[in-house]
Amino acid sequence: MVFDSVVIGVFVGGSVLVAQALGLQRAYWVPVSCLAVIAGATLRAVWDKQLQRILGTALGLLLAWGFMALPFNPWLIAAMVMVLTFIIETLVVRHYGVAAVFITPLTLLLAEAAAFGQQSTMAVLQARFVDIVLGSVIGLVGGACIHSPRFRAAVSPWLRRLAPQRLLPPPR
Repeated sequence: MVFDSVVIGVFVGGSVLVAQALGLQRAYWVPVSCLAVIAGATLRAVWDKQLQRILGTALGLLLAWGFMALPFNPWLIAAMVMVLTFIIETLVVRHYGVAAVFITPLTLLLAEAAAFGQQSTMAVLQARFVDIVLGSVIGLVGGACIHSPRFRAAVSPWLRRLAPQRLLPPPR
């Protein structure tokens, strides 16, 4: 339990550092993607989620591009948030990749609606795609580490030495 938590924390924190080192404007999208991908129950689940997140985001960006051309007002934004949320909640339990198509325009709407018309639509969409791909790839590497018996065997003793003795289970 501690091993997984530490590895997830290191990779999600590292993804923030990578995003900031690269000077990405919306660095918060990178760790969100990293966490979404790294949390897979198996390495296959991590791989699938990474692919679904990247492909779903790419298609979602096309949908968002169409939405961003609309004349926004508060009522339209509220209606779009409700409709997209309903679609996402219905789909996410069935197929994450399909839900990601609708998650992308919703998150852009929530995070960027105030800036629509003030910045380049293409710049926002490109930034989102780069951030999602970067976070997903970092999450895939982290997931591979979590599910690697060799990595676990190499790092677990080191983590046990760092942990306070009162927090460790008694030896068997």
